[in-house]
Amino acid sequence: MKAFLGSMTGRVFLTLFFGTVVSAILAEVLVEEQQYRWFQDYRDNAALERSEQLIYSAEIVPSSARAAYLLSANRPGIRLEEPDAPARLARAPSKFTAALAARIGAHYQLQTLAERPAACNVPRLQYSLFWPTERIWPGVCESINVRMRDGEMLRLLILPPASSLEGEQSDYRIVFAVFLVSVTALAYLVARMTTRPLKQLAQAAKDLGNDINHPPLALAGASEIRQASAAFNAMQARIRQHIFQRTQMLAAITHDLQTPLTRMRLRLEKVGDNELQQRLVDDLSAMQAMVREGLDLARSMDTTETMQPLDLDSLLGSVCCDATDAGQQVEVIGSANRALMGRPMALRRCLVNLIDNAVKYGKKAVVTVDSAGGAARIRIRDNGPGIAPIEQARVFEPFYRVELSRSRESGGTGLGLTIARNIAEQHGGSISLCNHPDGGLEVTLVLPEYYTRK
Repeated sequence: MKAFLGSMTGRVFLTLFFGTVVSAILAEVLVEEQQYRWFQDYRDNAALERSEQLIYSAEIVPSSARAAYLLSANRPGIRLEEPDAPARLARAPSKFTAALAARIGAHYQLQTLAERPAACNVPRLQYSLFWPTERIWPGVCESINVRMRDGEMLRLLILPPASSLEGEQSDYRIVFAVFLVSVTALAYLVARMTTRPLKQLAQAAKDLGNDINHPPLALAGASEIRQASAAFNAMQARIRQHIFQRTQMLAAITHDLQTPLTRMRLRLEKVGDNELQQRLVDDLSAMQAMVREGLDLARSMDTTETMQPLDLDSLLGSVCCDATDAGQQVEVIGSANRALMGRPMALRRCLVNLIDNAVKYGKKAVVTVDSAGGAARIRIRDNGPGIAPIEQARVFEPFYRVELSRSRESGGTGLGLTIARNIAEQHGGSISLCNHPDGGLEVTLVLPEYYTRK
C-alpha cells in the first residue's frame, strides 16, 4: 500500500478521489441549504395566506362561538386564539406583520409582540445526506395581536412547521456507498490511463539501458504521448549512432596500430644489443596488449550480438575448464540452476576478465555461484592483497591501475574491469568489489533472472 500511495498512479488516484468526494459534499451542502431556504420561503408565504384565511373565517363566526370554532380550525404551525394574558408589544411591526396587514386591510389592527413563542427557540433535528443537524427554525416565528372589527382581541401564533424538509425515514447510506464505489472505480481507471504512458516510457528507458537496439516505441495514444514517444525514439537513434561511431573509431584505431607494431617487432630482431632488444620487445608487447584490450573494450560496447537463452552453469563451467587447461587454479562451488537471456560471447569475455584478474593478482580464483533476490550471483574471490576501499570505485575507470599492480610481472592495462562492467550493465546486471574478511578481493557479478530452468 505504501508503494502504491508513493507512485504516480496512487497520487493521481488520491487527488481524483478526494477531489471528487469533497466537491460532491460541498455541492450537496449547498443544494441542501438552498432547498432549506426554498422551503423556508414557501412556508412563510403559506403562513401568510393561512393567517389571512383564518382571520377572515373567524370574522364571520359570532363572538360567542369563536373560541369553539378556532379550537377546531387551528392547525399545527398557525394558531389563532384568545390571549391568556397581556403581553409587551414590540417597538416596530415585523416584516410578516406588515405584509399581513397590507393583505387584510385597515379594518384590522395588528401588533407584533416582543416575546416570541417558546417553540421558536427549540432546536429542531434536520436530516441531510451525510449527517443530522439541530438548528432553530430561521423562518417566521412570532406572536401577533389581532383586533377584530367588532373590537375583540385575538392572538395569532406563527410557529415552526411540524416537520423538517427531510423526514427521519430518509436514509441515503446506500446511495452514498454506491457513490463512493463508483468514484473509486472511476478515479482508479483515470489514474491508470494517465500513468500508463509514463510507465511505458520508464520501461522503455530501462530497456534502452540494457539494449540500445531495443525496438522503438509505438506511436499511439494522445498527441502529447505520441510526441514524447517520437522524441524518445529519436533520442535512441542518436545514441545508437553515437555509440556506433565511437566503437568504429576505437576499433579502427586499434586495428590500424596492429600493422606498424608487427613491423616494429620484426625490425627489433635485428638489434645487436640483447639487453636493449629485450627491453624494447617488452615495451612493444605491452603496447600490443593495450591494442588488444582496446579492441576488447570496443567490442564490449557493441550490442549487435543477438540475445539468446543461456545456461549460466554450462557457460561458467566452460570458462573455468578453459582456465584450468591454461594452468590457472580455478575452483567452482555451487550452481545457479538458472537460464538467462544474454549475449554468449560478451558474457564469456566478462567472466574471463574477472577470473584472469583474480588469478593474476591472487594466484587462485574461487568461484561461488548461487541465486539471490531473483537474480544469479557469481562471486569470484582471490588470495591477493585486496584493494583499499577508496580505490574500489576507481578501478572501473579505463586505464586506471592501483599501485600494487603497476609492475611488469603483473602486466595489464587497466581495461579488464571496465570491459566486464560494460558487459554486465548491458545485461541489466552489476559488478561490485569488496575485501573478504579472510583476506583477498571478492568480485560479485549479479545478472537478472529471466526464467528458471525446469
